[in-house]
Amino acid sequence: QVQLGESGGGLVQAGDSLKLSCVVSGRTFMANAVAWFRQRTGHQYEFVATIGRRGGTVLYADNVKGRFTISSDNAENTVYLQMNSLKPEDTAAYFCAGAPAITSNYERPSDFGSWGQGTQVTVSS
Repeated sequence: QVQLGESGGGLVQAGDSLKLSCVVSGRTFMANAVAWFRQRTGHQYEFVATIGRRGGTVLYADNVKGRFTISSDNAENTVYLQMNSLKPEDTAAYFCAGAPAITSNYERPSDFGSWGQGTQVTVSS
């Protein structure tokens, strides 16, 4: 079994930056691919970004490209999401999720079997 745990959320103003962390523990090979999803109140999960921790592949949702950066520290089994130029519409609970590998369905929450508990990001205008 693999466990994922997020941290780093908070309340910031529009234009500010925030860095989220996702620590992977246990059977870490089950989370060779880690993705960030977010869920705004009353909405479904929305794909944000994903990274292949062994091969380095990174993929982003169009609405965060150029503002968000996903990275991985394999020695620490930690995946980061650096979020710059935050907007009020980025307000959501952010979740990291793990899968054995990135597939062609990487934007689908159902492709990821292991999830963290989430961390709230609130961006005020």
